[in-house]
Amino acid sequence: MYIIPIAWLYVALMMSVAEATNSNGTVLGAIVTFVLYGVLPIALMVYFMGTPARKRKIRAQEVAEREAAIAAHAAASIQPDTGSQTPTDPVPPVGKEA
Repeated sequence: MYIIPIAWLYVALMMSVAEATNSNGTVLGAIVTFVLYGVLPIALMVYFMGTPARKRKIRAQEVAEREAAIAAHAAASIQPDTGSQTPTDPVPPVGKEA
């Protein structure tokens, strides 16, 4: 995956060396050549190549947070009484006394 950026940096480095060793060239020109022809284009290319991986990572993190929130909500909610005792009538029957 990174063979193209490595190869292009090598080409840009060789261009910079040629600029620095040329009789009309300067070291400043070599640095500018390396940055403008090498570092900036490669940085953009690697950033764009990494975009799908970053999106997958963000989606996975959002799913994990959503599942954690659902689990926390389910654990915090009040569960109905499922005991083994029969429910009692809260209002006693009217009209009949024992």
